[in-house]
Amino acid sequence: MPCRVAAVALCALALAPAAGAATPASPVSDRNGHIVQTPFAPTKPVARLTKARALSLFRADDKVADWLKRYPVQGRVQEVDYASNPAHCSAGTAQGCWTVKIFRGKAGEIATGRVDDRSGRVTEAWTGPQVAWKMARGYPGAFGGRKINSLWIWLGFCALFLLGLADFRRLLSWRNLDLLVLLSFSVSLGFFNRGDVFTSVPLAYPPMLYLIGRCAWIGVRGRGSPSRSRWPAWILLAGTVFLAGFRIGLNVEDSNVIDVGYAGVIGAERIAHGQSPYGHFPIEGSLKPCPGVAADADGEIRDRIQTNGRCESANPQGDTYGPVAYLAYEPGFAVRGWSGRWDDLPAAHFTSIMFDLLCLAGLGLVGWRFGGAWLASALPFAWASYPFTQYASSSNTNDTILPAFLVFGFWLVTSAWARGILLALAGWTKFAPLVLAPLWLTYPGPVRRPRRALVFALGFAAATAAAFAVLLLEPSPLHAARVFYDRTLASQFSRQSPFSLWDWRQYHAGLPDLHVLQKVLEGLLVLAALAVAFVPRVKSPLQLAALSGALLIGLELVLTHWFYLYIPWFLPFVAFAVLAPGGRALRDPDPA
Repeated sequence: MPCRVAAVALCALALAPAAGAATPASPVSDRNGHIVQTPFAPTKPVARLTKARALSLFRADDKVADWLKRYPVQGRVQEVDYASNPAHCSAGTAQGCWTVKIFRGKAGEIATGRVDDRSGRVTEAWTGPQVAWKMARGYPGAFGGRKINSLWIWLGFCALFLLGLADFRRLLSWRNLDLLVLLSFSVSLGFFNRGDVFTSVPLAYPPMLYLIGRCAWIGVRGRGSPSRSRWPAWILLAGTVFLAGFRIGLNVEDSNVIDVGYAGVIGAERIAHGQSPYGHFPIEGSLKPCPGVAADADGEIRDRIQTNGRCESANPQGDTYGPVAYLAYEPGFAVRGWSGRWDDLPAAHFTSIMFDLLCLAGLGLVGWRFGGAWLASALPFAWASYPFTQYASSSNTNDTILPAFLVFGFWLVTSAWARGILLALAGWTKFAPLVLAPLWLTYPGPVRRPRRALVFALGFAAATAAAFAVLLLEPSPLHAARVFYDRTLASQFSRQSPFSLWDWRQYHAGLPDLHVLQKVLEGLLVLAALAVAFVPRVKSPLQLAALSGALLIGLELVLTHWFYLYIPWFLPFVAFAVLAPGGRALRDPDPA
């Protein structure tokens, strides 16, 4: 018996090379009936489509074909790859898929998408700005906010905003038109959520132009609309308390943290551990992937072992904001910490909720000081019911930090010292408020007590020094300063974006090149920022608020990268200008 077993084994070994030459379709047995070889499935499924067929199907897609008409056929370069693993394909793909990319000269990659190998169906098709910007693709989860993007919740906020603040006894009033224009940004956002960038972007400019003109008019005349809501202060205050609780619940239960909020947590962690945030954010590069982490549908592995030995999710361009944008997350990091991953990030939620509540409290103080009980309830209600402030909160960005500092600076406006400190903190968060420096420096007017300008400058300088102390955490502060400039201001100046009219020339698709017009408007903005420091010669708080709102909106108008998250920057000043008692110029007692 042992001899027979050995003989069978020797026969199997002898037959193995021969069998390897041709894959059997059924089990192979020896003459005694013993199985010596079994068939096996190929390690990689054979594609049903060819590269040429997959490319043809992709180019025939209506969306792709319409975009490709903008480019000559000659000079296009196509890349077509087959992925056999359904995990690397679109959701719902049972077999493999083809990834198609089309390039065209200076325009770069002009179209990309996927074709299902089994059905030949185009499962993804992205063109123009949707190629490089996933947030422009319009599918659920492409950007932040989550539940706030629900139509009924959004319309509910809009309805409360109008119901609480509109003057229903004078329907054809400037007040009501102002409120409707503030809400009209929702139309632009609706097209953005559908992935229609070339419609959403132009629709954002008419309301900005109207608000600039309206604020400038109030700023020059010093008188707003005489109409007002008829609701008593206690009803608006009760509505604000209810909405504040609802906003917190919406943030905690159904919101997400986009890269901006994640950057704040990373920067806070770096500072807390004695390191400047600039140049030290987690990257991918050639770093070793974290154990047990698989590539996503795009083949990207974001979680890497960083040079500090921690497994961290990459966010290589998150260090593009001012130092205060990271220092503001220190309380949240101290309380909630950070795992190193781009997970739920409770520290980011903590920070968003904290500054949202600070904006509410600051607006209440502003209203009480300059308009009494009704304005003290109307301004917080405007913030709480305005859907775009919740959009920023539900995206957990740093865009409520900046207005919080500005609101408290406006509340303490007669203190040049406090005004300078708080404007500096706002400016070194996201730079935009620096356009207000000449206006706030000379308030209430250049002819009165010029010593105040010096006090303002000292406060501004003190806050600036405190904020930039994070650069002293590096061995060479001069090198750290250079890294700061390269990662922030230089990066912002050279930034490309499809979310404004000014940079569509990058697609070389026959769209208008408005670069020269943008430069002209930037020059006019600088002149306006200098002019309002002297005209009107003496300003009331109402005029200061209106002119501050006009300058902030003007800055947003010329930004290459503009987004709806920036609307809360100017909302407090616009709300004050249109809601404050307008029959007379508001004046604050001028303390000695």
